[in-house]
Amino acid sequence: MVSVGYALLTEEHPANDLVRNAVKAEEAGFAFAAISDHFHPWLDSQGESPFAWTVLGAIAHATESMAIGTAVTCPTTRFHPGIIAQAAATVATMAPGRFFLGVGTGENLNEHIFGDPWPAPPIRRRMLTEAIEVIRVLWTGEEKNFEGEFYTVDRARIYSMPDVPPPIIVAAGGKLSARLAAESGDGIIATAPDADLLETWRGEGGTGPRFGMIHIVYASDERSARETLAKHWSHAPLPSPMNADLKGPREFMAASKFIRLEDYGDEMPLGPDAGRVISGIREFEEAGYDHVLVHQIGPDQDGFFRFFQEEVLPELDTQPARLAQGEAAMASA
Repeated sequence: MVSVGYALLTEEHPANDLVRNAVKAEEAGFAFAAISDHFHPWLDSQGESPFAWTVLGAIAHATESMAIGTAVTCPTTRFHPGIIAQAAATVATMAPGRFFLGVGTGENLNEHIFGDPWPAPPIRRRMLTEAIEVIRVLWTGEEKNFEGEFYTVDRARIYSMPDVPPPIIVAAGGKLSARLAAESGDGIIATAPDADLLETWRGEGGTGPRFGMIHIVYASDERSARETLAKHWSHAPLPSPMNADLKGPREFMAASKFIRLEDYGDEMPLGPDAGRVISGIREFEEAGYDHVLVHQIGPDQDGFFRFFQEEVLPELDTQPARLAQGEAAMASA
């Protein structure tokens, strides 16, 4: 069985629409929703980038049972991890038992904005490992000091804490980050149905929820879907290292300029075919993922919700999000 979630892309929608879409997702039968956390969109044509943590507070009150989380936030540069520890604890008190904190090493697109250097991947992984340690230290609810390689905490205490800290789900795109997720996280999130990645994660002791993410464009026909993709997600064919290192929307637009409609491969479900979407979700399930986050690219979210409620979710063997909380509880998830 798989838990199916809805991706809230801050880069594509204003804050009020994100809250509305979260409510619509819950009504349509999605088990969870996860929000991106950017300062910039990738492309000027996407046109938005509201503050994710403000939106999360509104969603916590507007929804009733759906799990919510970040996919993902970067607690290393633009934010001190102590700030993320406080923000996540607050949302967890507003949505008891429903919140998870998804974290990753970030992208230069968002993390350079205050003049910080963009480190090489090994340093970014060390920073994330230490950031997670800071978050867990502060989630004890006690006054704490911390002196690490990258971060300092001086007599800090988070007073507004949930009864049980939320799980920390770590983004991974390769073996080294999968090892980091196993050692420091309570679960893993990936953007491809990569069984080998999960095997590495499990081999390093990883336990907990396994999140995958699939991008689709629901539309009346495949040609319209490809045109929506080219307008709102034209950077899709760019390689992952480039996505992490480009500095701003202008650079993404320049890198995407010569991508043609036919360059968007058939691996992404495009158009009105529910079978292709169901197969894409099942591919993650067969690879070992038990949570699949679905991102509908473009403005037609209402059509997407109807499509999923009527044609996709009834054909899947779904379950609620399994977000047992805290380090000890996550081991049994």
